[in-house]
Amino acid sequence: MRRLSIPRGTWALIRYRPGHFLLSVLGTTFYISTQLVPGWVEKLFFDQLTGAAEVGRSLSGILLLLLIVELMRAIVDIVAQWAEAYVREEGGSLLRANVVRNILQKPGAEPLPVPVGDAINRLDDDIADFADFPTWIPYLTGTFVFTLLAVYILFTIAPLITAVAVLPLAGVMLLNRFAFRRFLRYNQRARETASSVTAFLGEIFGAVQAVKVAGAEGGVLRHFQKLNEERRVANVRNAVFFALFQSATHNMGDIAVAIMVLLAGFQIAAGTFTVGDFALFSTYLFYVAQFPAHVGSYLSEIAQERVVLERTQELQPHAAPETLVQHRPLQPEIELVAPQPAPTDRLQRLELRNLTCRFDGEGGIEGINLVLEGGSFTVITGQVGAGKTTLLRALLGLLSLEEGQILWNGIIVEDPATWFVPPRAAYTPQVPRLFSQPLRDNILMGLPEQQVDLPSALEAAVLTPDVARLEAGLDTIVGPRGVRLSGGQIQRSAAARMLVRRPSLLVFDDISSALDVETEQRLWHNLLATQDGASHRPTLLVVAHRAETLRRADRVVVLEKGRLVD
Repeated sequence: MRRLSIPRGTWALIRYRPGHFLLSVLGTTFYISTQLVPGWVEKLFFDQLTGAAEVGRSLSGILLLLLIVELMRAIVDIVAQWAEAYVREEGGSLLRANVVRNILQKPGAEPLPVPVGDAINRLDDDIADFADFPTWIPYLTGTFVFTLLAVYILFTIAPLITAVAVLPLAGVMLLNRFAFRRFLRYNQRARETASSVTAFLGEIFGAVQAVKVAGAEGGVLRHFQKLNEERRVANVRNAVFFALFQSATHNMGDIAVAIMVLLAGFQIAAGTFTVGDFALFSTYLFYVAQFPAHVGSYLSEIAQERVVLERTQELQPHAAPETLVQHRPLQPEIELVAPQPAPTDRLQRLELRNLTCRFDGEGGIEGINLVLEGGSFTVITGQVGAGKTTLLRALLGLLSLEEGQILWNGIIVEDPATWFVPPRAAYTPQVPRLFSQPLRDNILMGLPEQQVDLPSALEAAVLTPDVARLEAGLDTIVGPRGVRLSGGQIQRSAAARMLVRRPSLLVFDDISSALDVETEQRLWHNLLATQDGASHRPTLLVVAHRAETLRRADRVVVLEKGRLVD
């Protein structure tokens, strides 16, 4: 699988907000490099105070100059920090928007490649890390410019002492060759264990009832403690190794500073080094000696970002790597309107030719040939595992086809996933999903209510009496996954969601599983009596098992081991 490289991804984030990034670079570089000025002012101050040199300025003038410079640096730093935050937050928003878009574009019946809790962890922490990565560049640029100028100034005063300052940088480079692979391994393990904990938490919160019914609280907590212990060990190992690396790089700089101070003391005693020179060296060396440590931190950050990119791209295995950083507006203009069917959207004839969709190992469907006439009621039945749900999902593009063609009114459907949507088709699975929002919003799903016939959809879905009994009617918050509704109410709410969009093809996957016989028959009666236009009624393709529904159907299709047997 191709991967997005760190340089390419970083460059894409920089180009997304180039003005703010450039402002951050210039501001941070100015702020850090102008640390040269206080050191030089200190040299002037002590040279003037000790009489070692004639500065030509009063002490008050020197202090005023220092005050002005520091005020300018503070203002520039505020602007640079604002620009840096803009680059970081906009980049993170872009990455998250692209990942979510790519996830929504995958075949709908294929699960996420990682647990939901893990996916949320990656969208939050991992993407935040990579979005922050470009903001290292302004800081490194500033420290590099400062170090370059400081070393030049120091070298003109005392070449031997200055030469000692560059030794830690070489040491950091050698140390990083040893540490880089361990950074990768430890950081990968730390992130994996953290993801395991969040993934398991997500599963626990979604299955509290199952845990309590099984009396499995102790086992769940024991496994949760095991995952937490693995995370603790991995995080401690990663943090300790990083701390040791940081300590080594910082100590290299500190040792260099100590040597340079000793050398400076010898030169002061020899009369070749002034107190002002010493003040200048003391100010500059503190920052120059830290530059190797900053380089070391950046190199360790590169190792972490390699892990971050791999984990983020695992969320979107179907998408090209470059789509992770594809530029797009963060607030696109989305006009929500009720779908208006074109003449070709009205189903007259649907043909399935040699439809084949296999799973790894066994299962799936093979060689399905089926014709549905417009306005007909077709029921698919068969034993558990016969391939009924797979057939519906393959038809709708929720699973990828291996072979076969689908023709809508004689037109070959190239991409079922984008074709079988309202107003052409709508689908209710065995377990419909509702959001913890008002029932009205769960049915409309963003459609303007004034553009649709919501009361008729509720009536057709046999939901009107239920809505009247709810405490707040359509404004009742249904809770996570609709927990405040019964199974039958959830399925009929999903049916109303379909009907409000006026599709030509209605696909139901075993909706009778949570409905009593009378309610189910009323639902089929309402749907078959629905007139959309002068003479058009929707086409029904339904998975069902009840004898009453089979008798009502125009055609019954029997599946056995993924093949038609009728």
